[in-house]
Amino acid sequence: MADLIFGCTGATADRYAATPTLTFQLAITERSGVRVHAIALRCQIRIEPHRRRYTAAEAERLHDLFGDTSRWADTVKPIQLATVTAMVPTFTAVTEVELPVPCTYDLEVASARYLQGLDDGTIPLLMLFSGTVFVATEQGFTVELVPWSAEASYRMPVTVWRELVDAHFPGSAWLRCSRDTLDALSAFKARHALPTWDATLTELLAAADNGAAPDREGEKEADQR
Repeated sequence: MADLIFGCTGATADRYAATPTLTFQLAITERSGVRVHAIALRCQIRIEPHRRRYTAAEAERLHDLFGDTSRWADTVKPIQLATVTAMVPTFTAVTEVELPVPCTYDLEVASARYLQGLDDGTIPLLMLFSGTVFVATEQGFTVELVPWSAEASYRMPVTVWRELVDAHFPGSAWLRCSRDTLDALSAFKARHALPTWDATLTELLAAADNGAAPDREGEKEADQR
């Protein structure tokens, strides 16, 4: 029976992937001496936010996710980052494999909101492994399961996440809104001849800060159309 130990030795931002992708380096050790023919590996990755400290600025950004810091003992819970699969080729004793993990920058997803709120330091991750192990024997192959106790902890530098975001979305962020809101923003953008969506939101924020009345007349015209 295979005796497997899993570890994570590093993470990099894949700058040439079609979508934002982190690549984790896994080290897998087999301690019983059998030859592993292959592993159909499944990995669930969780962020464990309670395992790091936060600056006042970070805590303010994470307020909408965890609430006031006085309640963090109750509200700060693990956050799902991804669940991915990979095939591990044949090996004996020790092998190293890469685990690609597609990521999102949608700020309505809890993991992206959390990661966006961090300035520096590390991101505490917990990797939970499962899957099927194919072991080569003199009689053929035996099939075993990766034990549910198989896991690995890793502290990924925040700089790796920043590098990933900057490679795919340099100097920008993604927000989702309803079609009605988008239509209203489009009408406002056209009426004021604003060149970009960023300029449109900046104009609206400036108007709100200055206490300007909403452009109700333009909204009525848009509704009538």
